Amino acid sequence: MSVELPPSAAPRSAYPVDVLPVAVRHRLQELAQAQVPVSAYLYDGAVAAERARELREALPEWAAVYYAVKANSFPGIIQALAPHVDGFEVASRAELELAVSAKPASGDLPAPVVAAGPAKSVPVLTALVLAGAEAINAESLLELHRISRIAVAEGVRARVALRVNPATIPVTGSLHMGGVPSQFGVAEPDVPGVLREALRLPGLDLIGFHIHAASNNLDAEAHAAYLRWCVEWSVKTAQDSGIDLRHIDIGGGIGVAFEGEKPFDVARFGELAAAVEVPAGVKVVLEPGRFLVADCGWYAAEVTDVKHSYGEAFVVLRGGINHFQLPTSWDIVHNMAVMPVEDWPEECPRPRAEGTRVTVVGELCTPEDTLLRDVLVDRVRAGDLVVFPYAGSYGWEFAMHSFLGHPVAERHLL
Repeated sequence: MSVELPPSAAPRSAYPVDVLPVAVRHRLQELAQAQVPVSAYLYDGAVAAERARELREALPEWAAVYYAVKANSFPGIIQALAPHVDGFEVASRAELELAVSAKPASGDLPAPVVAAGPAKSVPVLTALVLAGAEAINAESLLELHRISRIAVAEGVRARVALRVNPATIPVTGSLHMGGVPSQFGVAEPDVPGVLREALRLPGLDLIGFHIHAASNNLDAEAHAAYLRWCVEWSVKTAQDSGIDLRHIDIGGGIGVAFEGEKPFDVARFGELAAAVEVPAGVKVVLEPGRFLVADCGWYAAEVTDVKHSYGEAFVVLRGGINHFQLPTSWDIVHNMAVMPVEDWPEECPRPRAEGTRVTVVGELCTPEDTLLRDVLVDRVRAGDLVVFPYAGSYGWEFAMHSFLGHPVAERHLL
């Protein structure tokens, strides 16, 4: 059996320590003074809020930004984002509770929510109906029947958007095209029949469509063309099917740049989006997650040992894929910085590696617990901290918390 590891980082060097904001370094120095080995996420809510403001201000009035809670569900981040987004996208009852407890800029009313997910259970659907979700993105005909049944029992009509898996999207750029078999949404050839059935269900208010066919797109022009296509497709399909179109959800998909990549041009995207003709009374929802929070978080873990084996150096952490699984799961090079900790209380030699390439591994009993390979470091010692920037999205939430039963990583809001 082959072991999946992140790609080699060679010839990259580790980030210099000053890539870490001063506030992050100060907080980590405080944590390093405790008797418990450090393994923690640090979050800066102001960074996430600024990213949300930047995107929201670039978009026309008919567009709405709904934060995808799955990217980072830490309550402090949800609260920080609430005044700067138009609502939240949720996929579970836990996420729903987080979203409705947040207070948006409009006052004390719960934040609006849209809901996604390919396997919404009856308890989840019931909670969404009771919460008055702005749109439940329905994934199948069976789900539409269940929503209607629940809504009728509660004496309401549930607002529903049909999730569609389009046959093709005639847009170039770094987009994931439709038309492939998937558990997500209704295949486009089946949409007319599903819509006819949905319009007959008494508990539904069919308000529009959800199309999520883009992923980690750094091309602003391609993403604006994708938005335009989603609007034009939705308008035509609604006219053909007799739907009172009020809602078009284009999903997330705005990318986050790593080393050597050009960041997504938010201003250009907003400029091109403003040229799209959207019918009066129709809201176009964007569901960014990773884009809003990737750079608001840092994962830090104490170096418990530095080992040399057959000519290679290994930096062993109090943590690993049980805390930060993203580099291995996404098959990416996720670089790190070494933050020196001068105190060495143990009365024995301090293991180190200097001027050499190292592989950063975790505390689990599997070689798959590898976070970074072949990165050049000036110096790293047992007791120092290894810090991964850009860990604000799909970090803590995405990890294997229970494997081996080690303590989970702490979370702190700056």
